Amino acid sequence: MSERIGVLLCGHGSRDAGAVEEFAELAARLPAHLPEDWLVEHGYLEFANPVLRDGLEALKAKGATRILAVPGMLFAAMHAKNDIPTVLSTWGARSGVPVTYGRELGVDPKMIAAAADRVREAIARADRANGPVPLHETCLVVIGRGASDPDANANVSKVARMLWEGLGLGWCEVGYSGVTFPLVEPCLTHVARLGYRRVVVFPYFLFTGVLVDRIYGFTDRVASAQPGIEWVKADYLGLHPEVLRTFAERAVEQVEGVPPPNCQMCKYRTQVLGFEAEVGSPQESHHHHVEGQGASAPGSNVADCKLCDDFCTGLCRLGIAAAEPLGHVSHMGGGHLHDHGDGQLHWHGPGGHHHHHGHGHDHGHEHPRYPHEDHPLGPISALSTLKAR
Repeated sequence: MSERIGVLLCGHGSRDAGAVEEFAELAARLPAHLPEDWLVEHGYLEFANPVLRDGLEALKAKGATRILAVPGMLFAAMHAKNDIPTVLSTWGARSGVPVTYGRELGVDPKMIAAAADRVREAIARADRANGPVPLHETCLVVIGRGASDPDANANVSKVARMLWEGLGLGWCEVGYSGVTFPLVEPCLTHVARLGYRRVVVFPYFLFTGVLVDRIYGFTDRVASAQPGIEWVKADYLGLHPEVLRTFAERAVEQVEGVPPPNCQMCKYRTQVLGFEAEVGSPQESHHHHVEGQGASAPGSNVADCKLCDDFCTGLCRLGIAAAEPLGHVSHMGGGHLHDHGDGQLHWHGPGGHHHHHGHGHDHGHEHPRYPHEDHPLGPISALSTLKAR
């Protein structure tokens, strides 16, 4: 029996329908970049349908005898290193169909080229609208997803430096949309003090969604307070041809040889400064409670939010109830913030915690604490956006 190869694109999933549609479009376009007899399906870790298991089952039903899974992630943090592999290995063991797992997109020349195009396009639009500004008087701000993994966060900084130096811009700063520091608003507030005539804000994201809206929303907020600076919003990566080429390479390299390892600085295998206690952590997924929830997931409708105005600031991820006074949540008090995925951060008291996710059962589980959760430029900086009582 001849081997039939299937490719599974493993997306994170989003509460935003536009992001889900864009990832599905990626899956629809990818076959043109692969051998013509290969099968392609996609699935999501959380929030959206089809879930990863459904994508795997679809490939099996179509006759796939070997599946090449590709993480739909820019960088490898907990989702790519733990959550997705857990789902894949569990399904593979039960189904008998071998599943291999490829690299994330990572710091790749093709991805840098795609990012550079988005920045150049934004500068060109601004030049047409308002007249040219010398590159040396332009500051680039690259905003990444943000993770509790310093390896992934550091890669955002490397991409930013490659863009800064490659394009010859005057300055560059890096911020994050959640979990780590600096978050978008403190980052942009800092940039406003640097004296550059133009600031280009570039979300280093694959697709649209709540977090990209957050980046643009904070950009508008800071811009309104700094009218003497030209603020330019660049597009996210989207379905750039070089992005498609990179995804295809991550699948093909699994059969053409041994792909480079993706765990050189993995905090689960190497003692990374500040994260030494996480070496040897079990490989397990904690995202089954939001599989396939889509727009019904908590926080999907900003219009109903009692904490935010016109865009999601991330306050709900701190577990703040609208009735709680600010003073009740503005100190750490031995508690901690925890990331539940897709930017969801919740406040927990000292020690372990027990979750109720509103889906018919409780379950308790332990997560490593992010060591800098109380950083003043991190998630708790969103407290400054709390609506006045």
